[in-house]
Amino acid sequence: MSLRLYDTSTRSVRTFEPLEEGRVGMYVCGATPQASPHIGHLRSGVIYDVLLRWLRASGYDVTFVRNVTDIDDKILRVAAEGGVPWFAVAEGNQRVFSEGYDLLGCLPPTIEPRATGHVPEMIVLMRLLMERGHAYAAGGDVYFDVRSWAEHYGSLSNQKIENMRSAEDSPNEEAKRDPRDFALWKGAKPGEPTWDTPWGEGRPGWHLECSAMARKYLGPVFDIHGGGVDLIFPHHENEIAQSQAAGDGFARYWLHNGLLTINGEKMSKSVGNVVLLTDLLGRARPAEIRYYLVSAHYRSLMDYTDAALAEGVSAYQRIEGFVTRAAEVVGPGEPAGQLPAAFTAALDDDLGVPQALAVLHEAVREGNSALAADDAAAAARHLAEVRAMAGVLGLDPLDPQWAGTAEDDLHTVVDALVKVTLEQRQAARARKDYAAADAIRDGLTAAGIVVEDTPHGPRWELKRT
Repeated sequence: MSLRLYDTSTRSVRTFEPLEEGRVGMYVCGATPQASPHIGHLRSGVIYDVLLRWLRASGYDVTFVRNVTDIDDKILRVAAEGGVPWFAVAEGNQRVFSEGYDLLGCLPPTIEPRATGHVPEMIVLMRLLMERGHAYAAGGDVYFDVRSWAEHYGSLSNQKIENMRSAEDSPNEEAKRDPRDFALWKGAKPGEPTWDTPWGEGRPGWHLECSAMARKYLGPVFDIHGGGVDLIFPHHENEIAQSQAAGDGFARYWLHNGLLTINGEKMSKSVGNVVLLTDLLGRARPAEIRYYLVSAHYRSLMDYTDAALAEGVSAYQRIEGFVTRAAEVVGPGEPAGQLPAAFTAALDDDLGVPQALAVLHEAVREGNSALAADDAAAAARHLAEVRAMAGVLGLDPLDPQWAGTAEDDLHTVVDALVKVTLEQRQAARARKDYAAADAIRDGLTAAGIVVEDTPHGPRWELKRT
């Protein structure tokens, strides 16, 4: 079975056939960093990271572009309210986004272009659109003429142009030929940053930025464009219009991830239910948060609750527990060179992570049974399979990503101290002083250390809260 993906533009699951054999160009709309990222942003980040990992595991050489919209109405508003430079807002928050992606194990993009660094490419695109009769300058702004593309406009969002809302992205609405025309370039305003163009000074419109950057790094036609479902209209609809009207084929597959709500409600600062990554780090480790965020199908609406996070934490710890115990018995080994067929089939079927996780957990159960039966060969085989599957999802517990050096050093010291204590317990049991042995175990439990007696002797681990 070859990879099949749901394409929003055709509203169907299609077999993935790249433009160039063995290579994939993928563009994902990244952050508009007017504030720190919430867990909805991070869900999108880990979703496209799993897609990137799966494409590479499938043998593709992937060029992954994830942009940064570092100039925008929202950034300017936050800067004005805080009395700080706009670039300080964008840069400071983008660093937090990057730290969040890194903390959750997201692989870096091939390139992460910023809108402000690509004004020359935007000018080229606007000039092409004007020459073709699809854009016009008015009132200091440059607009895309929606009516000039009326036959195609609305194809992605499945709308008719007469039913669309106005593009309220300019203070000069009266300068437009049609209320639905959207701004490619916004004329200079007092206190705002500006760049020079043949049509006057100003700054980029949101939609133009992505078309110009995708064109520069992936060419006029590329394979996959991704983003949240909230971007289908108007952002992605407008990207398609301006790129194709300029003569580019643009993206061949459109992927959109579902949004994340909080206890059934949309996240909103006014409601006070925005959940940041820092809010979760007191309840779960980064690997556990990543597991939770990838566990639902990427196209589904995901509702965050504390109970749902706790379930994800427990599920990851079952994987981690087996991997840790098996590695102690047979050594860590290496991830299997070949993935189980059922796991591959699940991810090839529109990135079916829930089904892939079911295969992974079945291997964990079989591995635990092998350990209980003292079958080292079977335990080693299942350990290799589990590590390979977990690795594709960015969740291998033995990956250095999930073990910091300082924590490792502390674990070594604690391990030595606990081993001495367990030796004392074993000595007490050997002389049949069971009261002393139980007291030692109770003391360790009170300290948050769980002791498990196995055929290979006692082992310990920290109790997870």
